[in-house]
Amino acid sequence: MGGVMIRGRNSLAIAVRKMDGSIDVSGRPLASLYKGQWREIPFIRGVMALIEAVVLGTGALMYSAQVSTETEQEKITPGMIWGSLALGVVLAVALFFVLPLLAARVLDPFISSAFISNLVEGLIRIIFFIVYLALIGRMQDIQEIFAYHGAEHMSVNAYEAGVPLEVSSVRNYSPAHTRCGTSFLLVVLVISIIVFALLGRPDIWISIISRILLLPVIAAISYELIKFEANYSRNLLVHCLLTPGLWLQAMTTRRPSDSQLEVAITAMKKALETDGVIQAETLTSAT
Repeated sequence: MGGVMIRGRNSLAIAVRKMDGSIDVSGRPLASLYKGQWREIPFIRGVMALIEAVVLGTGALMYSAQVSTETEQEKITPGMIWGSLALGVVLAVALFFVLPLLAARVLDPFISSAFISNLVEGLIRIIFFIVYLALIGRMQDIQEIFAYHGAEHMSVNAYEAGVPLEVSSVRNYSPAHTRCGTSFLLVVLVISIIVFALLGRPDIWISIISRILLLPVIAAISYELIKFEANYSRNLLVHCLLTPGLWLQAMTTRRPSDSQLEVAITAMKKALETDGVIQAETLTSAT
């Protein structure tokens, strides 16, 4: 909310634009759970990354909510954040996994193949996801979040290119990134088609339960695929596989303002400082 979270190699940094216009920045080392040997084991690391995203993301959301809403009337409590997260997870599973399954079952009398039925379900799921992004992208608050998302990617791209972390330099980089969560979600939707197709077309209740229980498995496979694609992104075939995810990021990122870029750069510098990559005295104004 009004800021950017950067996960460094061994640290977490959050920068938030306060109501008075200043930037609140916080950095801390990550717990061993998020950087230990579990993160090196294929497939297990995908599940760990999913847990990390939920826990650290929710913590960052609570922190930014407290910083960016400074009056008592606007105070957002941890209970409100966790309650919203729980409701969001339930609605996401219902909208993107259960509802497409039910929609596809309506068409099953006209489909003789279990594989085709699962393919139709998967296509419905992807359509729901794209329509959902298009609708929420029209909301002003979400547009601001998407702009900060773009600022985050641009600062990461600039750092990986080795240019100075300054607004004038970062401004030249793309708001898309190969390791983006949007691309990951698209891969999850595609992999789910393959995984669910292996189950055939069991009873509706078994199908619903499988859609929920197999999510960690699908996430683990998707993480390995995203990691492989990021490592070989210059390969022509791999680049072609990455392209749909990069296209989709056009819906979840916006070109940020200089003010939003400054916040992202501050978060990036703080993460690098906490990781020991740069000296603390270099963490000055991003402009």
